[in-house]
Amino acid sequence: MSPLKLFSLIPLFAVLLIIYLVMMMSGVDFSAAAEPLFSATLLSGAEWAPTISDILIILGVVLLYIEIFKSTRTGTTSIIEHGISMATFLAFLIIFLTIKDAGTPTFLILTLMSLLDVVGGFTVTISAARRDWGGGHAH
Repeated sequence: MSPLKLFSLIPLFAVLLIIYLVMMMSGVDFSAAAEPLFSATLLSGAEWAPTISDILIILGVVLLYIEIFKSTRTGTTSIIEHGISMATFLAFLIIFLTIKDAGTPTFLILTLMSLLDVVGGFTVTISAARRDWGGGHAH
């Protein structure tokens, strides 16, 4: 298996989990009272001042889109990737339930995104496989 194909098996949420944990161990404040990273004035005049938590959630949304897109592939490697995605979700869930500093709304939202990655991935793959195997009928 080529290194690129091997790299494609790694769920992006596993990378996000590692990033969060490294930041958490470095003392990053994920609370609602965290300092904004920057601020920008919108055309409406409102000030947008995202925190690190906001940026991680935005990144999670983007990664969820990419992961769902990756789910459209069928084959043996997609089954392996789904299994690794399931393990990643379980890691998110266990960490959320057992590590005090991970008990934040941000981590819960990322955990739920990881769950949606798993459920959406299986759903998309099954639908694509049914079509590929001639099991899907248009009504």
